[in-house]
Amino acid sequence: MTISVYRTADGWWAGTADSVARIATTATTTAALLADRTAIDAAVANTETVAPATLELLSPVTAPCRVVAQMTNFASHVIDTGGDPKSVPLTFFRKASGSITGPVDDIVKPTHVRLLDYEVEIGLVIGADVPVGTTVTADNLADYICGLVVTNDVSARDVQLTKTQFYEGKSYPGFTPVGPALVLVDRDELARFDDLRLRLKVNGQLRQDSTVKADMIYKPVQALAALTRFQALSAGDLILTGTPVGTALSAPPKAVQKLSALLPDELKWKLFFAGQAKNTNYLHDGDIVEATVGTDDGKIDLGTQRNPVRFA
Repeated sequence: MTISVYRTADGWWAGTADSVARIATTATTTAALLADRTAIDAAVANTETVAPATLELLSPVTAPCRVVAQMTNFASHVIDTGGDPKSVPLTFFRKASGSITGPVDDIVKPTHVRLLDYEVEIGLVIGADVPVGTTVTADNLADYICGLVVTNDVSARDVQLTKTQFYEGKSYPGFTPVGPALVLVDRDELARFDDLRLRLKVNGQLRQDSTVKADMIYKPVQALAALTRFQALSAGDLILTGTPVGTALSAPPKAVQKLSALLPDELKWKLFFAGQAKNTNYLHDGDIVEATVGTDDGKIDLGTQRNPVRFA
């Protein structure tokens, strides 16, 4: 059975999605807590419990840490952005861990950002140090991935696209909501990763809905095997695994793409943003973004984050 771990301002809690007990630990970081598995197990066995809904939850992944994200890793999203899923490479980008925020905190749009977008993603939480050169296989994957979290890769599309890099447009404070729970999984539960379904709603309207099995291109074992060729990972680090179709940003028709490629950059972006300004799917002040991940049978439930949008 999975173990759900929660964090509040005054400590850590563990149990299920409905009932948790305080963890007797001095850990202040996710890495330190993961090293104190005895305390986590003791909390799970404790009968003095409360409902997680009564707690003021913070992100169960603490900063600073590495935040690494896979780019265009769902076939439906690749097609929607004008690519070919059969030829898309396995690529990564980094986000600042200062962008991590809690599962109910505000997503704050900086004043200069015009196009604020959302991306529900499954986060992999690293449970043990992974040095460069480590051989990662399906057989030992569970030795390195200890848990899963709901994440939202919030994106300032106008910054991301015009600067042709992801780091700034995805790293503003509050641009990575995480939680509500860090769900610890064993080898058999991690083997059910393909069964996970990702959903995202804005003001109750379903925008994204897909399963890993139907849509994800490069699975966690492929991602970690590729990362360990050049990137060391540590306990408590976070890997985002991509998002399905349904984001506000969508590629224009092929004919329009070919025509715009002939235009000077200044004119091209002016026309593009004029068109995007009419797209009502971008986030607005006061919107409520709900992201959830779990298996359809409920055996693995990462919970639901509910983040209000606020314009600075």
